[in-house]
Amino acid sequence: MAQERLQKLISQTGALSRRKAEDAIVAGRVTVNGQLVRELGAKADIAVDSIALDGKPLLFGEPRITVALHKPTGTVTTREDPQGRTTVIDLLPTPLRKLRPVGRLDY
Repeated sequence: MAQERLQKLISQTGALSRRKAEDAIVAGRVTVNGQLVRELGAKADIAVDSIALDGKPLLFGEPRITVALHKPTGTVTTREDPQGRTTVIDLLPTPLRKLRPVGRLDY
């Protein structure tokens, strides 16, 4: 495998979004092969490198699940809504609520 940016790799595991992964890297919460990484341009190769967040190894290669959902009017595409509106996650059965929504964010 080729090297990719750390924030992208971290987001692929579902541990953090890409933006939150950037914050975690800068905050010193990420290690590669036991070495602390604080540079946003840092890259790693999941085939040979061990990446950890807060001291816990990240797991790569878990199967992806894709769910197509007809979003009813008044539902937002996000995990949480500070305004209390219904989200697409609210519409999913409990075992699928770990999924990350993608798509239009409109109301």
